[in-house]
Amino acid sequence: MPHRTFLCRIIFCAVFSVSIINVFTKASSPSFFLRYSKPEALLHHGIRCPQSEIADEVLVVLRTGATESREKVPVHFRTTLRCVPNFVVVSDLDEEIEGVPVHDVLKDVSRKTKTEHEDFKLYHHLQEHGRRGLADQKVITAQSGSSKGDYLNTEKDGWKLDKWKFLPMIDHAYQQMPTAKWFVFIESDSYLVWNNLLEYLSNFDASKPYYIGKHLYIKDIEFGYGGAGFVLSNPAMRKVSEHRSVRIRDYEDFTANHWVGDCALGKALGDVKVPLHKAFPHLQGDSPATLDPATTKLDRDAWCYPAVTYHHVSPSEIEDLWTFEQDWFKKRDVLLRHRDIFTHHVRPQIRSSLPEWDNLSADEEYNAHDHAHLADPVASQAWKSFDHCHAVCEAKKDCVQFKYESGSCSISTKFRFGYAKVDERVRSGWMLDRVDALFVDLESKCGVRDWFSPQEGSVFQRRKR
Repeated sequence: MPHRTFLCRIIFCAVFSVSIINVFTKASSPSFFLRYSKPEALLHHGIRCPQSEIADEVLVVLRTGATESREKVPVHFRTTLRCVPNFVVVSDLDEEIEGVPVHDVLKDVSRKTKTEHEDFKLYHHLQEHGRRGLADQKVITAQSGSSKGDYLNTEKDGWKLDKWKFLPMIDHAYQQMPTAKWFVFIESDSYLVWNNLLEYLSNFDASKPYYIGKHLYIKDIEFGYGGAGFVLSNPAMRKVSEHRSVRIRDYEDFTANHWVGDCALGKALGDVKVPLHKAFPHLQGDSPATLDPATTKLDRDAWCYPAVTYHHVSPSEIEDLWTFEQDWFKKRDVLLRHRDIFTHHVRPQIRSSLPEWDNLSADEEYNAHDHAHLADPVASQAWKSFDHCHAVCEAKKDCVQFKYESGSCSISTKFRFGYAKVDERVRSGWMLDRVDALFVDLESKCGVRDWFSPQEGSVFQRRKR
């Protein structure tokens, strides 16, 4: 086993060395900073911000709610929004957070809807009493729906109210900066790689109506998932705003009868013939802690491509990602890809054993009640201890990781980082040689393409390095 581990790591290092050589010998497209940066302006007050031709023409809209805003929004002022020239925070309550105004975008919902619909119970409370008496609205600052999905949190009053913000915030954002070429919408638990976003948008023609997002469907409606962030060009904003302005009641009725507001926005954009440009894998609905790096959709491997957003990211994770991103761009003039985050940020944090940690292993579970009498002696004892759990994972060639809780062993063929479980009796482990082999295999599938965008779509063909 030690020889296998050593050999795997040698191969891993060799492949990544080749990748770096390819970057600096122009095997990939020119780097972000080489295209847009003014070297004398890269460092400002100790942070590295991109100097882009379009940075001043982008408005970032951060959507939040009063039940979470004070816990989740401040970190963005120190991190994701630090380099953004123009941003606005929208919510369900007018207030100020650390000197930044927060705008209630539900003011523009019709009085009839706000009076009649049960979803606005929280809104009326906020307008009359502020946050007093909202103890039942527990704020989730980690694992925010990561493993069970946003759409299963429907019992929360704040979640019910949130769907009504999507269409009004389009009008609000457009009024705030009608000359902006791009409008970028994120949530308070989203992470935005501003450097990469600007590079990504430079591949689109801002004079055309664009709706860019991670695709989801509800019945026959395709829409950009709000948690992953989505982008509208100025013409798209204008079209949907003008169209809705004379159909307010119709779209409020539609919103009332659907789960989520991003679906209502997708419906409105579909009605004005602005299709969704699918932004996977650049825009992600998961965090690095929960994302499977081997994820493939639309025949696209997430591992190979630049990261623009992540979702379900707690404030502490946002801080860590920001620190990593800043260090990355201070040392390297290359795009930050999902593989870089997994290889240089996530991989150094895993061990063969981590106590008080849940790595989300869940493909197979072994417990005394159901598995103690299995014919396989290794599998039949997996539930007994961490070492026994390790043994069953090691015995299965496709097992990458495992976790042990009292009387229960779970294993997985997929890699995930997971979360700390402080003061809980759960221990996680990874087969480190297999993780490294997985990363090597994922790297072998990468070509030289950077972006899935209209310009690159017609120019670049993927090829092996």
